Parts: sequence; structure tokens; C-alpha cells
Amino acid sequence: MKILSWNVNGFRAACKKGLVQTLQDIKPDIAGIQELKAYREQCEDFSAASLDYREDWHSAERPGYSGVGLFWRGPESWKATSGMGLSEVDREGRVQILETEDLSLVNVYVPNGAASEERHFFKMEFLDQFLEWLRALDQKKPVVLFGDLNIAHREIDIHDPVRLDGTSGFKPEERDWVTKLLKAGFVDAFREKHPEARDEYSWWSYRAGARQRNKGWRIDYFVVSERIRNRIKRIEMAQQITGSDHCPLILEI
Repeated sequence: MKILSWNVNGFRAACKKGLVQTLQDIKPDIAGIQELKAYREQCEDFSAASLDYREDWHSAERPGYSGVGLFWRGPESWKATSGMGLSEVDREGRVQILETEDLSLVNVYVPNGAASEERHFFKMEFLDQFLEWLRALDQKKPVVLFGDLNIAHREIDIHDPVRLDGTSGFKPEERDWVTKLLKAGFVDAFREKHPEARDEYSWWSYRAGARQRNKGWRIDYFVVSERIRNRIKRIEMAQQITGSDHCPLILEI
């Protein structure tokens, strides 16, 4: 199974910048898209069916904001659902789940806490609720989690850990949350295959040529239940693919 995860920073813009071609080239069985910034009816030019995908959109109530989408090729028995059952989270379009026979696949776009203390508090509250929700999910079937966590976990996951220490996305409490996630029976798939790889990032600011100079952050992840860690065949950050300030991640299991 090949899974693609990509924060496209706007679905309509991404379609104009090669999203469809990327799906045609990579041919993922499942694609999890984050930061749709659109409702399905605003994307009439995009046809999932023409690409042989079924689809599920979970857009935010607020126009032009957040949202996640799932696209998959699989049997009719595979079912997608949206949300965690928490209204304050679900109205922002943060979480989806695709249930297969033997896996729960979770697409997530974690809130960015940079705007204010209130948003940072919201992010941390979301993360605590999300971890408990994941743990409950993992009791039923192994989990494959993918998406934008908006956190760089370790110093090797960010281009300037000294200067950026304590900034949103690299605060101690955020990094500690990722550690808690991994101690709760989950595995960072990229670090499983590339434990000490450096200069491997998934997001770059649009400012000051950050991508060209590879001044980035690794904030996009695949995380799997520990009991299926041996099923991880390959993981790639496809940094050669542009069209967003994030690059796609590709996991084969």
C-alpha cells in the first residue's frame, strides 16, 4: 500500500500547480490532503472519479481555512468518517479516518498556535484530546497517522534549533507531546528508517528563499502503531515536488 500525505496550502491553488499530475505520477492508493482552504463545491474542475479515487472532504466551517481531504482506491468496505466528535475541533476540519479491514488511517491537520496565546492553548488542548482519541483507536486496530503536526520534534528536525528554541512549533511542551505520542505505542516512520538523518525537512517559509537554502522544519509525519513497525517498507519526503510550502510525504507499507 502506498500512501501520500501533503499539506497543499489551498486545494484550488494546488490544482493549478500540479496536484493532479502528482497524483497521476505517484499513483498512491490513499492520499491524505491537509489545509484544503475550500469546500468541495468550489472545486468543480477537480474530478476524483476521473483519477479512479473515491473521496471524503472535511472542510472547516470558516471559509478559506483549514480542512482535510481523503482520496482512496479500495473496496467498498473501506469507509471514511470525519471528525473526533468534538464540536470545537470538528468545526475547523482537523481530523478524518479511513477504516480498512485491518487498519485505521488517520489524516490530521494540527492547529497552528503561533497567532496568539489563545490559539497555542487551543493547540495544546487539541493535542491532549487527540492523543487519547488515538489511543482508543489503537485498541481496536493498528493506526497509520499522517499529516501536518505543526511540531518539529527534535533539534535535527529544524534548521536552526538554537535560534528557534521556544517559538511556536518548537516549544518544549509541543516537543514533549510528540515524545508522549511515541511512548504511547507509536513510531515515527521517518525516524524508524532514517534515525539520524539531518537537513530533511517538509516545510519551508516562503520568505527569504528558505526552500532554496533548505532552511526548513520537519513538521509533517507518518506515525504508525508500534506493532506494525515491521511493515514500513519505505518513506520519502518528496522535496522535489513543489506547489506548496510543504512537500508531500510518501509511505509504503
